[in-house]
Amino acid sequence: MSEQKTEQSEKPVYPSYLQNRELSWLAFNERVLDQGADETVPLLERLNFISIFWSNLQEFFMVRVGSLTDLSLVKKSIIDSKSGMTPSQQLDAIYARCHELYPIQERTYESVRKLLAEAGIRHLNLGDLTDEQRSFLREHMERNVMPFLSPQIVNSRHPFPHLENGALYVVVRLNEEVEHKHKKDKHKGGKQDKDGKSDKDSKTEREAKSAKEKAKNLGAEGVTLGLVPLPRQCDRIILLPGEELQFVLLEHAIELMVPTIFSMYEVKHTNIICVTRNADLDATEGTDEQDDDYREHMKRILKKRSRLAPVRLESERPLSSMVRKTLLDRLGLKEHQAFSTSVPLDMSYTFGLGDFLPDHKRAELSNTPFTPAWPPCLDQRKSVLEQVCEKEILLSYPYESMDPFIQLLREAANDPSVLSIKITLYRLARQSHLAEALIAAAENGKDVTALFELRARFDESNNIEWSQRFEQAGCNVIYGFRDYKVHSKICCITRQTDEGLQHITQLGTGNYNEKTAKLYTDLSFITTNPTIGRDATAFFRNMALENTSDNYDILWVAPLQIKPMILASINKEIERAHAGQPCGLFFKTNSITDKDIIERIVEASKAGVPVTLFVRGISCIVPGITG
Repeated sequence: MSEQKTEQSEKPVYPSYLQNRELSWLAFNERVLDQGADETVPLLERLNFISIFWSNLQEFFMVRVGSLTDLSLVKKSIIDSKSGMTPSQQLDAIYARCHELYPIQERTYESVRKLLAEAGIRHLNLGDLTDEQRSFLREHMERNVMPFLSPQIVNSRHPFPHLENGALYVVVRLNEEVEHKHKKDKHKGGKQDKDGKSDKDSKTEREAKSAKEKAKNLGAEGVTLGLVPLPRQCDRIILLPGEELQFVLLEHAIELMVPTIFSMYEVKHTNIICVTRNADLDATEGTDEQDDDYREHMKRILKKRSRLAPVRLESERPLSSMVRKTLLDRLGLKEHQAFSTSVPLDMSYTFGLGDFLPDHKRAELSNTPFTPAWPPCLDQRKSVLEQVCEKEILLSYPYESMDPFIQLLREAANDPSVLSIKITLYRLARQSHLAEALIAAAENGKDVTALFELRARFDESNNIEWSQRFEQAGCNVIYGFRDYKVHSKICCITRQTDEGLQHITQLGTGNYNEKTAKLYTDLSFITTNPTIGRDATAFFRNMALENTSDNYDILWVAPLQIKPMILASINKEIERAHAGQPCGLFFKTNSITDKDIIERIVEASKAGVPVTLFVRGISCIVPGITG
């Protein structure tokens, strides 16, 4: 008994103010879904929030669930420092929580769908269609969709295909072909044996028995499936005739045509499915090869993403038991990794739904469009470059426009005194005026250096394409470190003046992306402070040499400086609190997960320092706990 007590007492106790980061993220995404249920939010915006919840969850499964799955297989001893959970325990908790979130999403979606129908926007399922609508839909499918379909059969003679990550498929359970053949042969008759069976009957039965055995060996238990991937060439929304906006989604229209597509079979069951795969790629794998171009390496890595192991199976309705078992067996998934929902499995169609509405109707059901303002601290009639040389500028997105910074780059591209422009690029818009300004600068003979982070998750292909365009324009393109992603948002324009070199430095919290600058709250600081300018030039020199040195006077540069400087700043506020001086901590951040910083924040709170945490997503610290 004493030994057992000792073992129990040595087991680590995790404070109540700490929580697991993955479960915290799911709570964040539930807050996004809550916006879809908020009656004060316009209907189309509520629908968009449900779509954002869907896309967030899809990325979460691809990245976080994917990486935890890898850890559960190869590093079972690793535990979460905040909750003490192993990777397997975290996965169990994630899947359990998601099975609770799916019904909430269903209720929210159905509520919004009914309200949209009352407003004249009707998303119809096959059971809602009139005979006239069915006739129209069949004709539309025959003309515009059927030529692009690529149906497949899965049975003992046709192997189970690769299901693409995130793609939608119509899945069909079919009667075995040999059973139909047997019926046809029996109807035709033939030479009979001593038991009264024709030779065709006997041969057909042998074929059926052989096929069944082969299927059993493959684990399909004799189930014949049909699979129809949604064709990329076809519009997802199919409009139906009528005064109101009535539409059917492409996957349901394909379901309507299933008896025609698989006319030689008897259709037993249809459904829509989607497989989510692990997309957490190790970009450092294989980079030790000599003369290996990093950009080409990233292209090869990206090709692997769609073929990694499945982590989730979704269906639009409950699957039949045989189809469910077959799919789970073939995908290597367990029961708890399968989700059934009445919500469309790909909600991306919602963002373009308003385009089908008249302007007045769209305005009624959407938020009033917001246009970022030109900042009052800058005269729009004067040169931005000249103005930032006279005073420091702080832009606040999305309330103020990103246009002044883009205008600054355009002016720098054409200013004879500008010698070089250096910038870090993490996420660029697909059509980027900022990128075009930098390319124009290089074509005008400026020394342009762009540090591209090719591992910006799910923007890798876009960054690869832009990096190629930059190189073709004569820019010096460099990439991030092997072991670190470069998240810094920094730009340094160097110009020759009568007094010597001058550095115009821009430091930001947001990406150089015109689209997201209209959505996300970020700061953009522009200064000619010489000390900051020297730090900026040192930073780019270090980046080119993959040097993580911390020889900066003002800038805090990861990975060596930011955490120590934050801890030191918290310590100062603790000292102020002990001395009875005014003190306080305010954090505005995407996430807060570092245990050392959390512990120091708790220490400050206990010392009487007022602490405000403004956290967008994950927070591993639980606020409001007494003591």
